[in-house]
Amino acid sequence: MTGGRAGQSAAGRPSNLVQGGRWASASGRGAHACALPPNPAERPSTDRLLAPIAGRRRDVRGASGANGRRRRSQWEAEAEAGSGQRVRLQHGGAALFSFLSFSLSPELFPIQMEGVKLIVNKGLSNHFQVNHTVSLSTLGESSYHFGATYVGTKQLSPTEAFPVVVGDMDNTGSLNAQLIHLLTDRVRSKMVLQTQQSKFVNWQVDSEYRGNDYTATLTLGNPDILIGSGIVVAHYLQSITPSLALGGELVYHRRPGEEGAVMSVAGRYTGSNWIGTLTLSQAGAHATYYHKANDQLQVGVELEASLRMQDTSVTFGYQLDLPKANLLFKGSVDSNWVVGATLEKKLVPLPLTLAMGAFLNHRKNKFQCGFGLTIG
Repeated sequence: MTGGRAGQSAAGRPSNLVQGGRWASASGRGAHACALPPNPAERPSTDRLLAPIAGRRRDVRGASGANGRRRRSQWEAEAEAGSGQRVRLQHGGAALFSFLSFSLSPELFPIQMEGVKLIVNKGLSNHFQVNHTVSLSTLGESSYHFGATYVGTKQLSPTEAFPVVVGDMDNTGSLNAQLIHLLTDRVRSKMVLQTQQSKFVNWQVDSEYRGNDYTATLTLGNPDILIGSGIVVAHYLQSITPSLALGGELVYHRRPGEEGAVMSVAGRYTGSNWIGTLTLSQAGAHATYYHKANDQLQVGVELEASLRMQDTSVTFGYQLDLPKANLLFKGSVDSNWVVGATLEKKLVPLPLTLAMGAFLNHRKNKFQCGFGLTIG
Protein backbone atom coordinates (compact mmCIF):
# COMPACT_ATOMS: atom_id res chain seq x y z
CA MET A 1 0.00 0.00 0.00
CA THR A 2 2.88 2.33 0.58
CA GLY A 3 5.97 2.96 -1.44
CA GLY A 4 9.33 1.63 -0.38
CA ARG A 5 12.31 3.53 0.96
CA ALA A 6 14.99 4.73 -1.37
CA GLY A 7 16.65 1.71 -2.92
CA GLN A 8 13.66 -0.54 -2.40
CA SER A 9 11.38 -1.54 -5.20
CA ALA A 10 7.73 -0.74 -5.12
CA ALA A 11 6.21 -4.14 -4.65
CA GLY A 12 2.75 -4.82 -3.35
CA ARG A 13 1.68 -5.69 0.16
CA PRO A 14 -0.85 -8.51 0.11
CA SER A 15 -3.16 -8.38 3.07
CA ASN A 16 -2.28 -11.78 4.51
CA LEU A 17 1.23 -12.78 3.55
CA VAL A 18 3.17 -14.97 5.90
CA GLN A 19 6.49 -14.41 7.64
CA GLY A 20 8.11 -17.28 9.41
CA GLY A 21 4.83 -19.21 9.35
CA ARG A 22 2.79 -16.28 10.72
CA TRP A 23 0.11 -14.27 8.97
CA ALA A 24 1.53 -10.80 8.47
CA SER A 25 1.52 -7.87 6.12
CA ALA A 26 4.38 -8.12 3.69
CA SER A 27 6.81 -5.38 2.84
CA GLY A 28 8.20 -4.68 -0.60
CA ARG A 29 9.47 -7.71 -2.42
CA GLY A 30 10.60 -5.92 -5.52
CA ALA A 31 12.20 -6.65 -8.77
CA HIS A 32 15.60 -5.29 -7.89
CA ALA A 33 17.64 -8.16 -6.55
CA CYS A 34 19.62 -7.47 -3.42
CA ALA A 35 23.06 -9.01 -3.84
CA LEU A 36 24.92 -10.27 -0.80
CA PRO A 37 27.20 -7.64 0.72
CA PRO A 38 30.94 -8.08 0.13
CA ASN A 39 31.60 -7.17 3.74
CA PRO A 40 29.13 -8.42 6.35
CA ALA A 41 30.52 -5.95 8.89
CA GLU A 42 28.70 -3.18 7.08
CA ARG A 43 25.49 -4.02 8.93
CA PRO A 44 24.91 -5.34 12.46
CA SER A 45 22.75 -8.17 11.12
CA THR A 46 22.95 -9.77 7.68
CA ASP A 47 19.90 -11.98 7.98
CA ARG A 48 17.75 -9.30 6.35
CA LEU A 49 20.28 -9.07 3.51
CA LEU A 50 20.28 -12.83 3.05
CA ALA A 51 16.48 -12.89 2.93
CA PRO A 52 15.40 -9.75 1.11
CA ILE A 53 11.81 -10.92 0.66
CA ALA A 54 11.27 -11.82 4.28
CA GLY A 55 9.79 -8.39 4.97
CA ARG A 56 10.69 -7.45 8.53
CA ARG A 57 7.35 -5.96 9.46
CA ARG A 58 6.53 -8.37 12.23
CA ASP A 59 2.79 -7.83 12.55
CA VAL A 60 1.16 -10.20 15.04
CA ARG A 61 -1.90 -10.61 12.83
CA GLY A 62 -3.73 -8.63 10.22
CA ALA A 63 -2.56 -6.08 7.71
CA SER A 64 -2.32 -2.35 7.54
CA GLY A 65 -5.85 -1.64 6.49
CA ALA A 66 -6.05 -3.95 3.48
CA ASN A 67 -8.42 -6.33 5.23
CA GLY A 68 -10.15 -3.78 7.44
CA ARG A 69 -8.43 -4.81 10.68
CA ARG A 70 -6.21 -2.68 12.85
CA ARG A 71 -2.49 -3.39 12.47
CA ARG A 72 -0.75 -4.45 15.68
CA SER A 73 3.02 -4.31 15.53
CA GLN A 74 5.33 -6.71 17.30
CA TRP A 75 6.55 -3.82 19.46
CA GLU A 76 3.00 -3.05 20.57
CA ALA A 77 2.21 -6.67 21.35
CA GLU A 78 5.38 -7.12 23.40
CA ALA A 79 4.75 -3.89 25.31
CA GLU A 80 1.19 -4.98 26.10
CA ALA A 81 2.48 -8.32 27.39
CA GLY A 82 4.76 -6.46 29.79
CA SER A 83 7.20 -8.18 32.12
CA GLY A 84 4.73 -10.39 33.95
CA GLN A 85 6.04 -13.61 32.44
CA ARG A 86 9.27 -15.04 31.14
CA VAL A 87 10.32 -13.72 27.74
CA ARG A 88 9.14 -16.17 25.09
CA LEU A 89 11.52 -16.53 22.18
CA GLN A 90 8.73 -17.58 19.85
CA HIS A 91 9.94 -15.77 16.72
CA GLY A 92 12.99 -17.87 16.05
CA GLY A 93 16.70 -17.12 16.23
CA ALA A 94 17.20 -15.17 13.03
CA ALA A 95 13.85 -13.39 13.23
CA LEU A 96 14.08 -12.46 16.89
CA PHE A 97 17.73 -11.40 16.67
CA SER A 98 16.72 -9.17 13.80
CA PHE A 99 13.88 -7.94 16.00
CA LEU A 100 16.36 -7.14 18.77
CA SER A 101 18.68 -5.23 16.45
CA PHE A 102 16.33 -4.01 13.75
CA SER A 103 15.12 -0.42 13.57
CA LEU A 104 11.67 0.80 14.51
CA SER A 105 11.22 2.14 10.98
CA PRO A 106 9.04 -0.56 9.37
CA GLU A 107 6.44 -0.47 12.15
CA LEU A 108 6.40 2.91 13.85
CA PHE A 109 7.93 5.38 11.40
CA PRO A 110 6.38 6.42 8.07
CA ILE A 111 7.61 4.66 4.94
CA GLN A 112 8.77 6.92 2.16
CA MET A 113 6.37 7.03 -0.80
CA GLU A 114 6.93 8.14 -4.36
CA GLY A 115 4.67 8.07 -7.39
CA VAL A 116 1.38 6.21 -7.63
CA LYS A 117 0.65 2.63 -6.64
CA LEU A 118 -2.39 0.40 -7.13
CA ILE A 119 -2.68 -2.93 -5.29
CA VAL A 120 -5.41 -5.50 -5.88
CA ASN A 121 -5.66 -8.44 -3.45
CA LYS A 122 -7.79 -11.48 -4.20
CA GLY A 123 -8.32 -14.53 -2.00
CA LEU A 124 -9.04 -17.60 -4.11
CA SER A 125 -9.54 -19.94 -1.15
CA ASN A 126 -8.78 -20.25 2.55
CA HIS A 127 -5.25 -21.34 1.66
CA PHE A 128 -4.40 -19.45 -1.52
CA GLN A 129 -4.41 -15.79 -2.51
CA VAL A 130 -2.93 -13.63 -5.27
CA ASN A 131 -2.20 -9.94 -5.65
CA HIS A 132 -1.45 -7.52 -8.48
CA THR A 133 0.62 -4.35 -8.00
CA VAL A 134 1.10 -1.54 -10.49
CA SER A 135 3.65 1.16 -9.57
CA LEU A 136 4.11 4.37 -11.55
CA SER A 137 7.18 6.43 -10.70
CA THR A 138 8.72 9.70 -11.88
CA LEU A 139 12.15 8.91 -10.40
CA GLY A 140 12.61 5.22 -11.20
CA GLU A 141 11.13 2.68 -13.56
CA SER A 142 7.44 1.86 -13.42
CA SER A 143 6.68 -1.80 -12.75
CA TYR A 144 4.07 -4.52 -12.43
CA HIS A 145 4.23 -7.32 -9.86
CA PHE A 146 2.25 -10.51 -9.52
CA GLY A 147 2.33 -12.26 -6.16
CA ALA A 148 0.91 -15.51 -4.84
CA THR A 149 0.74 -17.04 -1.37
CA TYR A 150 -0.14 -20.58 -0.34
CA VAL A 151 -0.62 -21.61 3.29
CA GLY A 152 -0.88 -25.31 4.12
CA THR A 153 -3.37 -27.17 6.26
CA LYS A 154 -1.06 -27.97 9.20
CA GLN A 155 -2.26 -25.28 11.58
CA LEU A 156 -0.49 -24.83 14.93
CA SER A 157 -2.41 -21.76 16.07
CA PRO A 158 -4.87 -19.20 14.64
CA THR A 159 -1.89 -17.22 13.28
CA GLU A 160 0.46 -20.07 12.34
CA ALA A 161 0.18 -22.73 9.64
CA PHE A 162 2.60 -24.78 7.50
CA PRO A 163 3.88 -25.22 4.87
CA VAL A 164 4.02 -21.70 3.46
CA VAL A 165 4.98 -20.76 -0.10
CA VAL A 166 5.29 -17.09 -1.09
CA GLY A 167 6.23 -15.90 -4.57
CA ASP A 168 6.52 -12.59 -6.40
CA MET A 169 7.43 -11.91 -10.04
CA ASP A 170 7.73 -8.58 -11.84
CA ASN A 171 7.35 -7.55 -15.47
CA THR A 172 11.07 -8.21 -16.19
CA GLY A 173 10.81 -11.85 -15.07
CA SER A 174 12.67 -11.38 -11.78
CA LEU A 175 11.42 -13.80 -9.15
CA ASN A 176 11.44 -13.85 -5.36
CA ALA A 177 10.25 -17.06 -3.70
CA GLN A 178 10.19 -18.38 -0.15
CA LEU A 179 9.31 -21.78 1.30
CA ILE A 180 8.78 -22.26 5.03
CA HIS A 181 8.09 -25.65 6.59
CA LEU A 182 7.83 -27.20 10.04
CA LEU A 183 10.03 -30.31 10.12
CA THR A 184 9.37 -31.25 13.76
CA ASP A 185 7.74 -29.57 16.75
CA ARG A 186 11.03 -27.78 17.49
CA VAL A 187 12.78 -27.60 14.11
CA ARG A 188 11.73 -25.25 11.32
CA SER A 189 13.36 -24.72 7.96
CA LYS A 190 13.21 -22.00 5.33
CA MET A 191 14.48 -21.66 1.77
CA VAL A 192 14.71 -18.39 -0.16
CA LEU A 193 15.40 -18.07 -3.90
CA GLN A 194 15.91 -14.85 -5.80
CA THR A 195 16.53 -14.34 -9.50
CA GLN A 196 17.14 -11.24 -11.57
CA GLN A 197 15.63 -11.91 -14.96
CA SER A 198 17.26 -15.23 -15.99
CA LYS A 199 20.15 -15.21 -13.49
CA PHE A 200 20.22 -16.59 -9.96
CA VAL A 201 21.19 -13.84 -7.53
CA ASN A 202 20.56 -15.22 -4.04
CA TRP A 203 19.60 -18.48 -2.46
CA GLN A 204 19.51 -19.22 1.23
CA VAL A 205 18.70 -22.15 3.50
CA ASP A 206 18.32 -21.98 7.26
CA SER A 207 17.27 -24.29 10.06
CA GLU A 208 16.03 -23.22 13.44
CA TYR A 209 15.76 -25.08 16.75
CA ARG A 210 13.44 -23.72 19.44
CA GLY A 211 13.92 -24.67 23.06
CA ASN A 212 11.75 -23.75 26.02
CA ASP A 213 13.56 -20.48 26.74
CA TYR A 214 16.18 -20.30 23.98
CA THR A 215 16.48 -20.59 20.23
CA ALA A 216 19.36 -21.35 17.86
CA THR A 217 19.54 -20.81 14.10
CA LEU A 218 22.05 -21.67 11.40
CA THR A 219 21.80 -19.94 8.00
CA LEU A 220 23.73 -20.72 4.81
CA GLY A 221 23.66 -18.12 2.04
CA ASN A 222 24.85 -18.39 -1.57
CA PRO A 223 27.20 -21.36 -1.02
CA ASP A 224 29.44 -22.26 -3.97
CA ILE A 225 31.63 -25.33 -3.41
CA LEU A 226 33.49 -24.94 -6.71
CA ILE A 227 34.96 -21.53 -5.97
CA GLY A 228 34.76 -21.84 -2.18
CA SER A 229 32.45 -18.93 -1.38
CA GLY A 230 29.41 -18.33 0.76
CA ILE A 231 28.07 -16.84 3.97
CA VAL A 232 27.30 -18.65 7.23
CA VAL A 233 25.25 -16.95 9.96
CA ALA A 234 24.71 -18.41 13.44
CA HIS A 235 22.32 -16.99 16.04
CA TYR A 236 21.70 -17.89 19.67
CA LEU A 237 19.16 -16.23 21.96
CA GLN A 238 18.47 -16.85 25.63
CA SER A 239 15.77 -15.61 27.97
CA ILE A 240 17.62 -14.47 31.12
CA THR A 241 14.81 -13.00 33.25
CA PRO A 242 11.11 -12.31 32.72
CA SER A 243 12.12 -8.94 31.25
CA LEU A 244 15.56 -9.51 29.74
CA ALA A 245 16.63 -11.45 26.64
CA LEU A 246 20.22 -11.60 25.37
CA GLY A 247 21.62 -12.99 22.16
CA GLY A 248 24.60 -13.20 19.85
CA GLU A 249 25.21 -13.44 16.13
CA LEU A 250 28.29 -14.66 14.27
CA VAL A 251 28.65 -14.00 10.54
CA TYR A 252 31.38 -15.66 8.46
CA HIS A 253 31.85 -14.93 4.77
CA ARG A 254 34.32 -16.26 2.26
CA ARG A 255 35.05 -15.72 -1.43
CA PRO A 256 38.20 -15.96 -3.55
CA GLY A 257 40.85 -13.72 -2.04
CA GLU A 258 38.69 -12.57 0.84
CA GLU A 259 37.23 -13.93 4.05
CA GLY A 260 36.18 -12.49 7.36
CA ALA A 261 33.89 -12.73 10.35
CA VAL A 262 31.94 -10.31 12.49
CA MET A 263 30.36 -10.79 15.91
CA SER A 264 27.31 -8.95 17.23
CA VAL A 265 25.59 -9.02 20.61
CA ALA A 266 22.10 -7.75 21.34
CA GLY A 267 19.79 -7.35 24.28
CA ARG A 268 16.19 -6.37 24.87
CA TYR A 269 14.50 -5.21 28.07
CA THR A 270 10.71 -5.22 28.23
CA GLY A 271 8.88 -2.97 30.69
CA SER A 272 5.18 -2.66 31.43
CA ASN A 273 4.51 -0.50 28.36
CA TRP A 274 7.94 0.13 26.85
CA ILE A 275 10.77 -1.77 25.18
CA GLY A 276 14.46 -0.92 24.95
CA THR A 277 17.01 -2.67 22.73
CA LEU A 278 20.76 -2.35 22.23
CA THR A 279 22.99 -3.95 19.59
CA LEU A 280 26.78 -3.78 19.58
CA SER A 281 29.05 -4.98 16.79
CA GLN A 282 32.33 -4.24 15.07
CA ALA A 283 30.41 -1.97 12.70
CA GLY A 284 28.95 0.24 15.43
CA ALA A 285 25.97 0.42 17.77
CA HIS A 286 22.22 0.57 17.42
CA ALA A 287 19.71 1.44 20.15
CA THR A 288 15.94 1.84 20.16
CA TYR A 289 13.30 2.88 22.66
CA TYR A 290 9.60 2.21 22.11
CA HIS A 291 6.79 3.47 24.34
CA LYS A 292 3.08 2.81 24.08
CA ALA A 293 1.35 5.83 25.63
CA ASN A 294 -2.19 4.50 25.09
CA ASP A 295 -4.27 2.54 22.60
CA GLN A 296 -4.05 5.37 20.07
CA LEU A 297 -0.53 6.82 20.51
CA GLN A 298 2.87 5.14 20.21
CA VAL A 299 6.27 6.87 20.14
CA GLY A 300 9.81 5.71 19.53
CA VAL A 301 13.41 6.90 19.31
CA GLU A 302 16.16 5.24 17.31
CA LEU A 303 19.91 5.89 17.49
CA GLU A 304 22.41 4.41 15.06
CA ALA A 305 26.18 4.93 15.17
CA SER A 306 28.47 3.65 12.41
CA LEU A 307 32.20 3.32 13.05
CA ARG A 308 32.90 2.71 9.38
CA MET A 309 31.05 5.82 8.21
CA GLN A 310 31.96 7.87 11.30
CA ASP A 311 28.36 8.98 11.50
CA THR A 312 25.61 9.02 14.13
CA SER A 313 21.92 9.63 13.51
CA VAL A 314 18.87 9.94 15.77
CA THR A 315 15.26 9.58 14.64
CA PHE A 316 12.06 10.32 16.53
CA GLY A 317 8.76 8.95 15.32
CA TYR A 318 5.18 8.47 16.40
CA GLN A 319 2.04 6.66 15.30
CA LEU A 320 -1.49 7.88 15.93
CA ASP A 321 -4.31 5.40 15.37
CA LEU A 322 -7.92 6.59 15.28
CA PRO A 323 -9.98 3.40 14.74
CA LYS A 324 -13.35 5.18 14.95
CA ALA A 325 -12.30 7.43 12.08
CA ASN A 326 -10.49 4.58 10.27
CA LEU A 327 -7.30 6.70 10.19
CA LEU A 328 -3.68 5.76 10.81
CA PHE A 329 -1.13 8.58 10.88
CA LYS A 330 2.65 8.28 11.19
CA GLY A 331 5.26 11.01 11.46
CA SER A 332 9.03 11.26 11.96
CA VAL A 333 11.92 13.72 12.13
CA ASP A 334 15.64 12.88 12.28
CA SER A 335 18.92 14.60 13.05
CA ASN A 336 19.48 15.22 9.33
CA TRP A 337 16.32 17.39 9.30
CA VAL A 338 14.30 14.97 7.22
CA VAL A 339 10.61 15.27 8.08
CA GLY A 340 8.10 12.71 6.87
CA ALA A 341 4.47 11.72 7.34
CA THR A 342 1.99 9.17 5.97
CA LEU A 343 -1.78 8.92 6.26
CA GLU A 344 -3.87 5.77 5.72
CA LYS A 345 -7.65 5.96 5.44
CA LYS A 346 -9.99 2.98 5.17
CA LEU A 347 -12.93 3.83 2.96
CA VAL A 348 -15.52 1.66 4.69
CA PRO A 349 -17.80 -0.04 3.83
CA LEU A 350 -15.89 -0.40 0.57
CA PRO A 351 -12.84 -2.74 0.60
CA LEU A 352 -10.55 0.20 -0.18
CA THR A 353 -7.61 1.77 1.63
CA LEU A 354 -6.19 5.12 0.60
CA ALA A 355 -2.60 6.05 1.46
CA MET A 356 -0.77 9.36 1.09
CA GLY A 357 2.74 10.28 2.14
CA ALA A 358 5.29 13.09 1.88
CA PHE A 359 8.93 13.59 2.88
CA LEU A 360 10.92 16.83 3.02
CA ASN A 361 14.72 16.96 3.29
CA HIS A 362 15.52 20.46 4.56
CA ARG A 363 19.28 20.17 4.07
CA LYS A 364 19.08 19.06 0.44
CA ASN A 365 15.89 21.05 -0.22
CA LYS A 366 14.19 18.00 -1.73
CA PHE A 367 10.53 17.04 -1.54
CA GLN A 368 8.94 13.69 -2.35
CA CYS A 369 5.35 12.51 -2.16
CA GLY A 370 3.27 9.50 -3.15
CA PHE A 371 -0.24 8.14 -3.39
CA GLY A 372 -1.53 4.58 -3.10
CA LEU A 373 -4.80 2.66 -3.29
CA THR A 374 -5.36 -0.89 -2.05
CA ILE A 375 -8.37 -2.92 -3.19
CA GLY A 376 -9.29 -6.04 -1.25
